[in-house]
Amino acid sequence: MFEVALFEPRMAPNTGNIMRLVANNGCRLHLIEPLGFDLEEKKLRRAGLDYRDLANVTRHADFAAFLEAMAGRRIWAITTKGVKAYSEAAFAPGDVLLFGSETGGLSADAHAAIDEAQKLRIPMQPNNRSLNLSNAVAVVSYEAWRQQGYQGAGG
Repeated sequence: MFEVALFEPRMAPNTGNIMRLVANNGCRLHLIEPLGFDLEEKKLRRAGLDYRDLANVTRHADFAAFLEAMAGRRIWAITTKGVKAYSEAAFAPGDVLLFGSETGGLSADAHAAIDEAQKLRIPMQPNNRSLNLSNAVAVVSYEAWRQQGYQGAGG
């Protein structure tokens, strides 16, 4: 399936929602530190409900450690600076969907590490900054899964 990576997430409820999301769509979740919250935070547990145990979550000490762990995989950065819409990408199992933090997006170093052709945007109305992180992950991860015919989905 797909790897969903959150670059330095700041808000526990968003990460909890994403844990619930990936438990339901079969993606694996990667959290790139530093995190803006403790993984035991009550808001994260509430948002993730009983799905936290079903989510496959890996923590990475920093972006360099994440890149090392993802070596050989294609990384798509989802960013307002993307050169094409996410719906124009041809996703393949094993691809990594990288999302920036709620407050700062991706760092300059993260942007530099990703080829321009691998930077995708989610279209939205002019003069808006961005979508909520958990909504952005839902939009792109479900498009990637749709392209695979919702492989592995139950009835």
